[in-house]
Amino acid sequence: MARMHSRKHGKSGSKKPLKKALPVWLRYTPKEVELLISKLAKEGKTSAEIGITLRDTYGIPDVRILCKKKISEILKEKGMAPEVPEDLQALIRRSVLIRKHIEKNHKDETAKRGLLLTESLIKRLTKYYKRTGKLSSEWKFDPERAGFFMK
Repeated sequence: MARMHSRKHGKSGSKKPLKKALPVWLRYTPKEVELLISKLAKEGKTSAEIGITLRDTYGIPDVRILCKKKISEILKEKGMAPEVPEDLQALIRRSVLIRKHIEKNHKDETAKRGLLLTESLIKRLTKYYKRTGKLSSEWKFDPERAGFFMK
């Protein structure tokens, strides 16, 4: 399938292994992994950063196979999930950075187009998350207050 804002057709991207069994060498129990996830979340890491840390530092290849639920589901159960989904936060951060860049560089037409594409994606994702109930129906993207999402 083609990309939305370009004429490219790519199939690149990482693929998970087909094998759904637990590795024999894994020494962590699901309870220990949930405790690790909550500890890393208290440090301020996002669910993607938690997954990378578990993979690289602790040698846990896939939390979903071990615990039978995703990292975001575990965070939601413990009450540590962010109110705005992680991918939407990243897009809002990107739009804030592009706006800051455009303030300094008024004639950068490529950046203006990038801002347009980013904000249209934010609007589409917002509509989806409101429909699925992950965002409240009153939530609205305001570019003026978006600097709140910058770390």
